[in-house]
Amino acid sequence: MTDTTLIAYTPEQTAKILQLSKNTVYELIAKGEIIAKRIGKVYRIPAKSLSFVSTGLDSDLLEADQADRKNLSLIQKELSTFRAKS
Repeated sequence: MTDTTLIAYTPEQTAKILQLSKNTVYELIAKGEIIAKRIGKVYRIPAKSLSFVSTGLDSDLLEADQADRKNLSLIQKELSTFRAKS
């Protein structure tokens, strides 16, 4: 299994992966829709940043959603306990 946290793409590579123009990728970076890190004069786009293509969510939002879902039963239990005391 490859650790995707270490993989980063150029905007040109990203354009090929997403089948978009290079200019569109730069526009998406400018809008914040693709997370990119500027190193010197070039952008590097972490593979994790492209997960929205397969999930429909940005990777950070997906991770937060998954964490929330794991804690949902605990949250519901605490709410029930609090409501019972009120």
